[in-house]
Amino acid sequence: MMKRLYRVLAYLIAAGVVLQAAAIAYAVFGMFEWVAGGGTIDKALIESNNPQIGGIIGFDLHQRVGVTILPLLALLFLISSFFARVPGGIRWGLIVFAATLAQSLLGIYAHHSSAVGWLHGAMALILFTCAVVSGTRVNRALANRALASTQLESASAPQPAQPQGA
Repeated sequence: MMKRLYRVLAYLIAAGVVLQAAAIAYAVFGMFEWVAGGGTIDKALIESNNPQIGGIIGFDLHQRVGVTILPLLALLFLISSFFARVPGGIRWGLIVFAATLAQSLLGIYAHHSSAVGWLHGAMALILFTCAVVSGTRVNRALANRALASTQLESASAPQPAQPQGA
């Protein structure tokens, strides 16, 4: 049960990173479309959440997922890692949690320095990779357990008697 929760949370975190990438792409391309149609963008327009700007919902979705949902999932993932009994699971739980916090903080600080945006984008790829690796480690652990169980059953099964003198 806990292994399944651990795996589901790992894949939800990876899916959250994909959702964030899609949301910000939607927002930026909607903004480009707005400008290409003659619209102008300034701070007041962005803060007004004007629905006339194509893709404005993408900015909100990107922020909400990155600042609230992913950190909450990462915290639940870390907690589940203590009970899942996945080999190396606690270490990977800590890695994913730290990567999520770093990703969120980089996103917040990128508003003050656009150069931090480079790190924010790179950290998204790192977080995605760590989450997927964590999820696949559960699959490997379950496969190894099934293999060991099969080998144990075959070793404890009675062996056919060898004919004497053969």
